[in-house]
Amino acid sequence: MTSSTPSTETPAQDLHLGARPEQGESPIAYCPVMAGTPVVKAEAEAKGLFRDYDGERFWFCCAGCGPAFDAAPAKYAHAG
Repeated sequence: MTSSTPSTETPAQDLHLGARPEQGESPIAYCPVMAGTPVVKAEAEAKGLFRDYDGERFWFCCAGCGPAFDAAPAKYAHAG
């Protein structure tokens, strides 16, 4: 007797540069400065690569993105 297991694969998510996908409860976020760049939230938080702005948390892909965000948070927080 053979058992068949259903496929657990999910389709790849389309990333559109310039539009920030919803952050939600996913362990992955997208850098608001380098639009479309995926960021593992836990890793970014461990490195201090995040900012809280206007009641929302934003995670960054690298150390250079935090200062860019700080210089114009509304530009990046509300893009997309």
